[in-house]
Amino acid sequence: LSIRRQRQMCIRDRVLTELSYRWFNIEGGRILDPFAGGSVRGIVAAKLNMPYVGNDLSEAQIRANKANAEEVLGISYPFFPQWTVGDSSQLEDVLSTNGISGDFDMIFSCPPYADLEVYSNDPRDISNMDYAQFIEAYKRIIKQSCSRLKNNRFAVFVVGDIRDKKGIYRNFVSHTIEAFTGCGLHYYNSLCLLYTSPSPRDRTRSR
Repeated sequence: LSIRRQRQMCIRDRVLTELSYRWFNIEGGRILDPFAGGSVRGIVAAKLNMPYVGNDLSEAQIRANKANAEEVLGISYPFFPQWTVGDSSQLEDVLSTNGISGDFDMIFSCPPYADLEVYSNDPRDISNMDYAQFIEAYKRIIKQSCSRLKNNRFAVFVVGDIRDKKGIYRNFVSHTIEAFTGCGLHYYNSLCLLYTSPSPRDRTRSR
């Protein structure tokens, strides 16, 4: 899902991350990630010479991100990712507290899929909210992020649909689109990531 700003998706796949950056960011463009629940997005940004700022509620997750990035890149690597800890529904305060000023050329993230996976019992953690509360908090986070996005730039979220406890689709993709268009962005396109299973013959060959 890519949404382009005009004037008024936990992604760990490094190839998909790189393609998203190359297709929807500008050369050397600055990236904001409001759900930084992994190190891959920051590491790939550094490899492409793109400044990256990722925020996550979990201090333990951010420590793990930094440790992995140091292991892969080395602490003195140019464009080493910058991670912050805080509530992304108060993202402006988090960025300001950490001395991060200026706007960004891209928003790229993979948000929690509501309560499909609950990450903590922190009351600020949107993964343990009921769906209505989740969507309200989700919209606040997207609004905070979009306030830092430059004009004529892209926001890309990796999302899929999810079911409620009765097995009914919640229409999460559409709610994501509505959250961004409500901030004045325009729905540009959507991409589908297809995984193919190896054939029995391929599986035999791989042994």
